[in-house]
Amino acid sequence: SYCRTHTRTSDPYVKFKIAGKEVFRSKIIHKNLNPVWDERVCLIVDNLQELLTCVINYNTTFNGGHNSSCFCCRSLDVQLDLQDPQCPDQDLGSLELVVTLFPRSTEDREALRHNLRLSDLYRKSQLWRGIVSIRLIEGRNLIPMDQNGLSDPYVKFKLGPQKYKSKTIPKTLNPQWREQFDLHLYDEEGGILEISVWDKDIGMRDDFIGQCQLDLSKLSREKTHKLELELEEDKGMLVLLVTLTATVTVSISDLSVNLLDDPHERQQIIKRYSPLRSFFNLKDVGMVQVKILRAEGLMAADVTGKSDPFCIAELCNDRLQTHTVYKTLNPEWNKVFTFNVKDIHAVLEITVYDEDRDRSADFLGKVAIPLLNIRNSEQKAYVLKNKELTRPTKGVIFLEADVIFNAVKASLRTFVPPEQKYIEEEAKVSKQMLQQNFNRVKRCVLFLINTGSYINSCFQWESPRRSLCAFLIFVVVVWNFEIYMVPLSLLLLLTWNYFLLASGKEPREGSVVSVFMDVDCPDSEKKGFLDKFYAVQDVIITVQNALDEVACFGERVKNTFNWSVPFLSWLAITVLCAGATLIYFIPLRFIVLVWGINKFTKKLRDPYNIENNELLDFLSRVPSDIQLVQYKDLKAETSQSPSKKRRNNPG
Repeated sequence: SYCRTHTRTSDPYVKFKIAGKEVFRSKIIHKNLNPVWDERVCLIVDNLQELLTCVINYNTTFNGGHNSSCFCCRSLDVQLDLQDPQCPDQDLGSLELVVTLFPRSTEDREALRHNLRLSDLYRKSQLWRGIVSIRLIEGRNLIPMDQNGLSDPYVKFKLGPQKYKSKTIPKTLNPQWREQFDLHLYDEEGGILEISVWDKDIGMRDDFIGQCQLDLSKLSREKTHKLELELEEDKGMLVLLVTLTATVTVSISDLSVNLLDDPHERQQIIKRYSPLRSFFNLKDVGMVQVKILRAEGLMAADVTGKSDPFCIAELCNDRLQTHTVYKTLNPEWNKVFTFNVKDIHAVLEITVYDEDRDRSADFLGKVAIPLLNIRNSEQKAYVLKNKELTRPTKGVIFLEADVIFNAVKASLRTFVPPEQKYIEEEAKVSKQMLQQNFNRVKRCVLFLINTGSYINSCFQWESPRRSLCAFLIFVVVVWNFEIYMVPLSLLLLLTWNYFLLASGKEPREGSVVSVFMDVDCPDSEKKGFLDKFYAVQDVIITVQNALDEVACFGERVKNTFNWSVPFLSWLAITVLCAGATLIYFIPLRFIVLVWGINKFTKKLRDPYNIENNELLDFLSRVPSDIQLVQYKDLKAETSQSPSKKRRNNPG
């Protein structure tokens, strides 16, 4: 329940071990010498003579280690005096527990299920007690921090260990953010939400604008509060919408306390997400339960040839962790994690780490499972992958998952912005990532080029049968065109591809795997330094030229309307007037039909005709911004006074 210590300062948490194996770890209480955990856990004990060891880790250099005290599992109400074997006379405080022993026989277990509902055990194993939904609306009358009399403000939120940073709104004192995010509420009373506003400065440290605090304990639950928070010292105001809601279906439990194994509880959950409740609490889309059973053949991370593996399961910003199984490459966790689903398109990530006491945990492997790919109640072995999830690593992990969701809520939530992760790794410059992204863009561009070439081949009559069919389809569609045909054509395309995939004519994963072939294949690792250098150089040159072409196109369109070349601007006016008059008197259907007939018959009328695009040909005559600078007449250099010329030319 709680602990009394006599050290300077600590961030204590408790580990429970049975027969030397860790079976539970409590939450961390920061900077508190008298922590109150108020947590409950159900542990399975096979032998009542075994010792249950409680290990307090203060995580502070003053304490200098771990302190433990042991007691027999038959105890009920106990107060443990913490001891350090190296300093037996030192007073390290005490730990108070309330221990209840439940029977495990089949008859007693059934009686326990009837007397104590699984939903009660489920609620006791919750890790956080509520959700704070925050909608950052706007700022008002912020103070200027830049020389232009404006600011580039963004907002930081902090609730306990959780942090969130908003986007930056440039050059304004009245920013409009319109962002929504959720934070976990660990404190039953609410806690203090710390808010600070900053000015973004590129190349230097950001400037602090102001701060304020919000006491969440003063807000009523299940109600949206519109708050106008004044920053300290009258530095502006923030407008927020804050809602406190009770948490649902987020827990850790053992296999013996499995929510969906109880038919009554499973039926209640299915009823909660039935179609009849599609418009109640739209954010509560569903729930997912994953059983992390065991792993086999993990990588050895310690010098002893073993590892101390534990698992972390993440779904968006929800993060749960198993206990650590020491000195093994084939750990068994047998834990059940339950998450609330707010987006059915989210991805469940299971990461295996090796625990190290003196440094950060070592990465052993990772799997990512889209919720829509989960098959309920199917136990499956997943091959662990590297951090980028592009190649397999050593080991497999055995999981079993169930997803229950409301299809209507999931569909509606698809059309709102997805939840952003609070903690993401900063982007780093990577040659491999640059080449990979270049190949992805190249594939998309090649697809468009190939599509254009296919259409152009119809105009060139390379295959008379195909061109004739295309011409007839074009005439029929244009003559009978209605606006509803646009979504209908996309529907036909989706249907056609579905039947192709169903018939197995086009592999689903082939195009995806080939994206990484050039980057991740073993042969690429054998290339010399010069080969890699030239490969990166080719990518950079191609990207440089593509950016130049895109920039030139945009600048030429702008310079046409800026009268950079009056002749071309007058020509554009003439063509636009003629086009507007033509479209006003002649229906667009006939104009498109005439254009198409001209394109299809041009090759037949003139077999040696050279194809061109009139619009691109026109824009190619308009200078870009760089060309305007190059063509600019530098009169200042030619208008020198005679005396200056004599000084420059003394001879």
